[in-house]
Amino acid sequence: MTTQWNASLYDQKHDFVSKFGANLVDVLAPQTQEHILDVGCGTGDLANEIASFGAIVRGMDASKEMIGSAQQKYPTLAFETQDAATMDYTNQFDAVFSNAALHWMKQQEKVMANIYRALKPHGRFVAEMGGQGNIASIVGALRQSMEELQLPYKEQYFPWFFPAAEDYQAMLENAGFTVQMMTLYERPTPLQGDDGLRNWLVMFSNNILQHVSDDDKELVYAKCEELLKPTNYQNKQWIADYWRLRFVAKK
Repeated sequence: MTTQWNASLYDQKHDFVSKFGANLVDVLAPQTQEHILDVGCGTGDLANEIASFGAIVRGMDASKEMIGSAQQKYPTLAFETQDAATMDYTNQFDAVFSNAALHWMKQQEKVMANIYRALKPHGRFVAEMGGQGNIASIVGALRQSMEELQLPYKEQYFPWFFPAAEDYQAMLENAGFTVQMMTLYERPTPLQGDDGLRNWLVMFSNNILQHVSDDDKELVYAKCEELLKPTNYQNKQWIADYWRLRFVAKK
């Protein structure tokens, strides 16, 4: 199943994705006239941020909805609907950037090989993604909710890849990269509003719940809120237990 993205809900309730990614742009340190590919650019906010440094940016995302929104928001930038596992660039970019997107890509070896090929010699790959332990409490609550509601939890519908730092470094090195920096860190992430967790589930649990009726989805959302409230609701705010893997690698 291809993930269906609600671009307006993403911008309205999940803009923390871009905001937390802003300091990743500092790590990228874009230079004037550099050609930079933003893989999994979403609705384009960070591509626009990178372009503000004078870089020539191309944003790509597998979601037509996201690309449509990005093109509308930033009509002067280049965006395209493209899957990182099948993209076909060769020696075109000084840097490849990716924020909060790689963990949605199951064909990691293909993605890495394509990014490596897309880079010019000595080009850099700067990215952040979900790492080992990411949203463990939310995934646990989803499993438990479905079990208690007697709904089948299907492992093959789990859409994410949250690797350990050492495993991902080995994968990058196998693809030909030299890893210059790799860090896994905890980043508790506030979700907006009293319905923050529910909005997160509506946005991101489509794949896991793809075989469940809309009525049953509502029951799952409510059960997750009940299970997580004691641990993940603090000072009238929902907190998601994010763990992020950030790295810089060179071709």
